[in-house]
Amino acid sequence: MSAEPRINDRIRVPEVRLVGPSGEQVGIVPLAKALELAQEYDLDLVEVAANARPPVCKLMDYGKFKYESAMKAREARKNQAHTVIKEMKLRPKIDPHDYDTKKGHVVRFLKQGDKVKITIMFRGREQSRPELGYRLLQRLAEDVQDLGFIESNPKQDGRNMIMVLGPHKKKTEAMAEARQAQEARKAEAKANPGKSQNAADPDAVNAEVHDEAPAEASAEAPAEA
Repeated sequence: MSAEPRINDRIRVPEVRLVGPSGEQVGIVPLAKALELAQEYDLDLVEVAANARPPVCKLMDYGKFKYESAMKAREARKNQAHTVIKEMKLRPKIDPHDYDTKKGHVVRFLKQGDKVKITIMFRGREQSRPELGYRLLQRLAEDVQDLGFIESNPKQDGRNMIMVLGPHKKKTEAMAEARQAQEARKAEAKANPGKSQNAADPDAVNAEVHDEAPAEASAEAPAEA
């Protein structure tokens, strides 16, 4: 059966409960009278509650109604948030520069409203020192505590130790802020047409890094002997 409501001459009942163009209750009227009113208002008679007794019909511009409904559905899909889990891998003896780089990626993921799975990879004799990985995960969690929280506590998984960070900010909020920032940059670009795009949009570089290397953004530090 079609999901489209019946309109005008497709309605096959002797009488309907009629609702006017502004939502006012007209009452129960013969179908012929409802169709006559629709013609007077230059509107459509649309069956909005087919299972009611008698069915409820409303006077409206059905073409406009369908268009507005499609736009609302499109906007809802646009604002729909999808849960994404990013992954960042570290070594227990990572050097300070690599740590800062990877922490920067974790910060960016959390700002975007995404969860981040942090994996500490142990090799060789490092497996006998799980406390090194635990301390590193705790340090990272403290460094980003303004943006995220520990959703899953550190746990050993074979040669790896895993922790999951969740963002304080919801995905929908992050998406809305990103759109606002984009609109602000567009407005600034219009006001300053001679300004370099990269200078006006510092996040563009970050976006490229995210697309090309979302997890392994920097080289792993070599294991110490």
